[in-house]
Amino acid sequence: MPKAVAILGAAALPVGKWQTPSDSPTQLLEHEVLASLVVDATRDGGVERTDIGSLAFSLPRPYTQQKYFGTFMANYLRLPCGACVSETMGNGMTAGLAFEAACNEIRLGRTKVALALGINFETATSAAEHMMRSMRTTGDVDFHVPFGFTPISWYAMDAARYIHEFKSSREELASVAVKNRRHASLNPLAQFRKPITLEEVLSQAPIVEPLGLYEVPPRSDGAVCLVLADEDVARASGRPYVRIRGRGFYHEGAHQINEIPNDMIALLAARTAGRSAYEEAGVTPEDIDLAEVYAPCTIIEVLVSEALGFAPRGKGAAMAKAGETTLGGRIPICTSGGLQSRGHPAYVTPFYSFVEVMDQLRNRAGQRQVQNARLAVTSAELGNYNAALVHVFEAVQ
Repeated sequence: MPKAVAILGAAALPVGKWQTPSDSPTQLLEHEVLASLVVDATRDGGVERTDIGSLAFSLPRPYTQQKYFGTFMANYLRLPCGACVSETMGNGMTAGLAFEAACNEIRLGRTKVALALGINFETATSAAEHMMRSMRTTGDVDFHVPFGFTPISWYAMDAARYIHEFKSSREELASVAVKNRRHASLNPLAQFRKPITLEEVLSQAPIVEPLGLYEVPPRSDGAVCLVLADEDVARASGRPYVRIRGRGFYHEGAHQINEIPNDMIALLAARTAGRSAYEEAGVTPEDIDLAEVYAPCTIIEVLVSEALGFAPRGKGAAMAKAGETTLGGRIPICTSGGLQSRGHPAYVTPFYSFVEVMDQLRNRAGQRQVQNARLAVTSAELGNYNAALVHVFEAVQ
């Protein structure tokens, strides 16, 4: 049987603007920032450097000056590894796949302790350069890129379709942004912490109709280190930990948006991966206490909540407006503040979801603590959920 894997410790940089301009006389270097988080995370997990057998990095942004980042970091940290040192790339799922790589080294018995870690610095890079890179990496060069089809455009089309098909409204979708900002106001890691009202959300300039400024993610910098361990190691530590109870993955065989007509707001990949994760965990959506989902825009949180079984099809937006997904509601979603308010350093965003779930399940989330939280779900996506990675986590005291 594969070995059970636990999250034993974590450390994270508050999401914000950290990257220094290339012409600045003093540079904040990614490897120095990440190294300090490794020290903090291993202390949090109670492991020694000699216990670590694998390093699984999310690939840093192309603007990072140090190339071949993972092997450089192994040297910088003076961490010889007998299992594997790797860097993973998968668009918004990058950190999720790095997390999987670290877990697999433990499941295969190659090491008892592994780090899943990464850094995403981008905010001092010009918007024009960043968007050109984004379109070339997330779009089909024959279909999307020539027309300047940006990622937010996908989500805006989802929103327009959802409002049309289910007689929803901009107000219902915008309520997600208000809820997420309230959660972010309680999260010291969040990029934007000032509460906002529904009126303020609706009055913002449109980014791509019908989504306004507060309904889309900011550009963000961030960094995270997670300590993963064989459950025997976690149990012997005597510390509370979080067990990975179920996992599911599905790729539709489509690149971002498929040129073959399909139901664009069904999120088939999230539905399929979610069913697999629930089945492996032996639970149902009704058993879950909170969810931390990858949702760049408000509409995607709504669609994921439906795909993962927390709301009937077409009812997710109304459920959010009714307060069911807020702290104290039936199923709190994105207690961290979500991607619109906690922030979205894309290549490490799923790591922040794991940090939030770990804090919640270890009862150390402070004012945003979900009472008696025992089971949590996370999701990560590639583009417009053409692929999804879903985990079910369980608290172990």
